[in-house]
Amino acid sequence: MIKKEYKHLRIEDNGQLIICYLSNPPEHTLTAHGMLEIHEFLDSIQDREGLRVLAFTGDGEDVFIKHYEVAELAETAEKNVDLRKENIVQQSAPKELHNFHKMLLKLRDLNSIVVAGINGNTAGGGCEFALGCDLRVMSDGEFFIGLPETSVGILPGGGGTQRLARLIGASRAMDLILHAKLMSNKEALDYGLINKLLPRESFKSDLLDYCKDLASRAPIALREVKKAIHRGMDTSLEEGLRIEQAAFNTTMQSNDAARAMRSILNKKKEINDSYDFEWKGN
Repeated sequence: MIKKEYKHLRIEDNGQLIICYLSNPPEHTLTAHGMLEIHEFLDSIQDREGLRVLAFTGDGEDVFIKHYEVAELAETAEKNVDLRKENIVQQSAPKELHNFHKMLLKLRDLNSIVVAGINGNTAGGGCEFALGCDLRVMSDGEFFIGLPETSVGILPGGGGTQRLARLIGASRAMDLILHAKLMSNKEALDYGLINKLLPRESFKSDLLDYCKDLASRAPIALREVKKAIHRGMDTSLEEGLRIEQAAFNTTMQSNDAARAMRSILNKKKEINDSYDFEWKGN
């Protein structure tokens, strides 16, 4: 169980399922300090066995992550301008990824399924954070989501150009980012940016139900699906099929799969019938 207390995170640890509430009142922006806390939290659960689902949602009303803290970005840009005037800053390829990228790659590499519970508006870095999760559900209120960074002279620098294009296609991502467009949640659902809309009045309870349903499913199968999709997206089809085959072999060597398939046969049920099965995770 998570015992540490954080300034910007509130953790509900339910064993197989963790809900992490993101909090930075009154603006509910993501800051460098908040990001460091998320890193620390993710490091603490990285090797935790039995964790099946991790969900992030906003602790404020009707806001997930408003955006990354603009004051921090402005200060950095101003310093860079001053250094550039002194010919200190040189344009070169980054030697390593920055902490925001590393944070989202940690989400990708977790064995558990990561869900963004978008309980309200989110833009910029908040949208990028959601894109770094495996699944995204959003409140059906009058809320927006998007990457408006070009309206202040920058581009999405937290993976937005790469993940949005992979998710909804390069042409749509180009159009949305160039026009700094904020989409309604219904548009985001139509585009495939989010997976499901949940009722605003019961969002937190419905998010919990959504996550419990995931946590009730075969953990080895879910883990291997996540790995196969993430690792296969950036390879050739043939290499992706090899990745899938290795993942399939892993599931076929599990006690869970052997027991579940035999149980279906013994009970004369169809594979799409719902039934209670206790997954052991081995």
